Amino acid sequence: MEKVIEVKNLVKEYKSFKALDDISFEVCKGEIVGLLGPNGSGKSTTINCILALLDFKEGSIKIFGKEMSPDNYEVKQEIGVVFQEVAVFEELTVYENIDYFCGLYVSDKSIREKFIMDAIKLVHLEDFVNFRPKQLSGGLLRRLNIACGIAHKPKLIFLDEPTVAVDPQSRNNILDGIRTLRDNGATIIYTTHYMEEVEILCDRIIILDKGHVIASGTSDELKELVNIEEKVTVEVNDLDLKYVDNIKKFKNVDSVVYSNRVLSVVYKKGKNNLVELIDYFRKENVKYDKIFSERPTLNDVFLELTGKELRD
Repeated sequence: MEKVIEVKNLVKEYKSFKALDDISFEVCKGEIVGLLGPNGSGKSTTINCILALLDFKEGSIKIFGKEMSPDNYEVKQEIGVVFQEVAVFEELTVYENIDYFCGLYVSDKSIREKFIMDAIKLVHLEDFVNFRPKQLSGGLLRRLNIACGIAHKPKLIFLDEPTVAVDPQSRNNILDGIRTLRDNGATIIYTTHYMEEVEILCDRIIILDKGHVIASGTSDELKELVNIEEKVTVEVNDLDLKYVDNIKKFKNVDSVVYSNRVLSVVYKKGKNNLVELIDYFRKENVKYDKIFSERPTLNDVFLELTGKELRD
C-alpha cells in the first residue's frame, strides 16, 4: 500500500531527557490510525515532529514520500490539523470561520464556496451557518473546529481528542464524519483517551509509552499480545473482602478488583472460569445480581501494556 507517513529512528531530546527514543512506524493511504499512550508518552511530541513544528536530533520523517521540513509548503498544503483546544474566531460566524481557514489554502472563491458547504454538510452545521461561536453548544463548537481544519480537503488529517466533553449525539456525528473523510480518501491520525472509539473506528493502533513504540497492530492483534483470556464481571452488594481474597487464589486468576458493587475478575488462561466462580458463590451462599464474561477490551490491553499507575 502507498505510504503516507514514514517515521524512521526518530529521536527527540530535551536536554538530557529523551522524549522520543528511536521510534519508527508507517501509515498507509486510507487508514485511520489510532495513536495512543499515557500522558507523557510522546504522542504530542511525535505529532509536532511530523508536522515540522519541532526539530529532532536523529531520524527521518517523510510525508507522501517527501522529506518533511518547516518550509515544505507543498506537503503542508495537503495536511489538516484539528487540535483538542477549539481555535475559532469569536467575532466571525460559522460560515466566516470556515471560509477564513479554508482561504489559507484555497484562493479560488468559487471552489472555496463549494469546499465550505461540503464541510458544513459533513459536520451537519447547515442550520447554524450564521451563528457565532458563543451561541453554539460544546458539541457544535467541536464540529465547527473540525470543519475549519478539514474544509480545504486535506489528504492527511490529524485529529486530537475531537470528541472530548461532548454529548453522545455529537460524538456519533463526529465519528460518522471521520469515517466519511476516510471513505473519501483521507488518511487520518487519531488521538484519544476513549478506547471504545478506537476499537470501532481505527483500522490500526500504535501505542507509545516513555518515548517508545511498545505495540502496533489491529485491535484484535493487540489483544493477542497480552495474556488475558477472560474477564468476568459480577454485580454484587456488600461483598465480604474474604471472598475477594479467596478468589484471588483461584488457579487461573490474574487480578481481582471489587469497587462500587462490581467485582472484576481477570483470568490469564483456562476454561470454565465462569462456572468455577458461580459454583464458588453457590457454595458460599453469596447472592449476586448479574454476572457475565467477556473477552478483554482495548482498555484492558492498554492498561496491561502501559501499567496501571497514575500518570501526571
